[in-house]
Amino acid sequence: MSTEPSSPLSSEDWWSVWLGLGIFALSCFVFAGVDVMGWLAQVEVWTDPASAVRPASKDFAGLHPALSLIATYGFLLAVLTAVARFLGSKPREFAAAFTVVFWISWACYALGHQANIAATPDKMDKFGVSWSMNLTGEAGYILALIAGVIVGNFFPRFASRLTAATRPEWYIKTAIVIMGAALGVKAAQATGLAGTIIFRGLCAVVEAYLIYWAVVYYIARRFFGFSREWAAPLASGVSICGVSAAIATGAAIRARPVVPIMVSSLVVVFAVVELLVLPFVAQHFLYDEPMVAGAWMGLAVKTDGAAVASGAVVDGLVRAKALAVNGVDYKEGWILMTATTTKMFIDVFIGIWAFVLALIWCAKIDRREGQKISAGEIWRRFPKFVIGYVLTFAILLAVCIALPERGGEAKLAIAEANSLRVLFFAMTFFTIGLVSNFKKLWAEGIGKLAAVYLISLFGFIIWIGLGVSWIFFHGIMPPLAGK
Repeated sequence: MSTEPSSPLSSEDWWSVWLGLGIFALSCFVFAGVDVMGWLAQVEVWTDPASAVRPASKDFAGLHPALSLIATYGFLLAVLTAVARFLGSKPREFAAAFTVVFWISWACYALGHQANIAATPDKMDKFGVSWSMNLTGEAGYILALIAGVIVGNFFPRFASRLTAATRPEWYIKTAIVIMGAALGVKAAQATGLAGTIIFRGLCAVVEAYLIYWAVVYYIARRFFGFSREWAAPLASGVSICGVSAAIATGAAIRARPVVPIMVSSLVVVFAVVELLVLPFVAQHFLYDEPMVAGAWMGLAVKTDGAAVASGAVVDGLVRAKALAVNGVDYKEGWILMTATTTKMFIDVFIGIWAFVLALIWCAKIDRREGQKISAGEIWRRFPKFVIGYVLTFAILLAVCIALPERGGEAKLAIAEANSLRVLFFAMTFFTIGLVSNFKKLWAEGIGKLAAVYLISLFGFIIWIGLGVSWIFFHGIMPPLAGK
């Protein structure tokens, strides 16, 4: 029997679509010359707390950051409280709980952007820091999870008062709908790059889904005894795109929200290790094959921030060694572009993969013996947020391809929408922590997740990624500087 709410008005899944599309629509007013959302607060990597926040648009540069942040809170409070009423929450209770959830989540996200925590090696000089944990701004998500775990496990009475706003699935699905727009713009930008790199990058990512995913899933099930609920998000997190892929997969197969979040936390931690190690390996062995080095970063490093940072670092390292050893001066940016393009194509297919997994789980995994699955049942169980993701992606992709001169407005639109997307992500991690019983999770095998990740990543994913990068990019050279 379906567990879906009888009405779309009482479904978190549908409200994530409408809310995400609504935010997307408001951000798109910039195409008409009206900046509706430019006042939203955007968090930056910082050394001085006073510079941590700024309005998302230059049109609102004169707005005090504190007012921008308060307005962002007020906007989300008003919209989500109105929607929560349809989801069965009392407005006053939700508003009070959401206020706490928002400010703790935001504080964690902002703290995660402190330069000694977040600055990647290619940005340390910019921020004037001599050392950094290199975690990127995604460190804020881990801090939010830790804060939630502390509150949920050590202050249960306080956590119970936040129940009305503890809606991690709603938050993350809304964020993924908004994320589709950003990927649409990136995909449109990629069509203007070198055709050979785009085609080869598109072909290369197939292995992330057809090789990586299957092998990680098999290892988790066969050798570590994980249930399908744990194995599928783990396979997506390790093999595809970390945080977003793990969460989309968890929603598609209806795993408990805590499952993909715990996987996502591991992804961020391991991405730091890759960021610190792989660029120097690439410099030593691949300075004669610079585009292979770039593609390898895109296929091997599992978060967007760390993958792009790795591409930037390897761009500098490989070009420097090629010049020193071979006297060849490659043009800056092409190695980074290869890493970014490859990673972007992996991201684009997240929604498709979530759709495929939803069909498989509905028709095969969750079906009882002798039970026939109707088209209506598949529709009821289908994760509706994927529809929103595909819509925002397709709309901005089409606009940017048809009207390339409007690329500036498109970038501004996604920057404004992303100001809310990252907050939804942070609130997801915090509220997951609130409902997590750490003792129970440890008993379920949380400790073994790290072992699967370690074996999969360093045992074969990195090396298969290197092999595939070599197959598709061997012999392709960036243009020389000055040409």
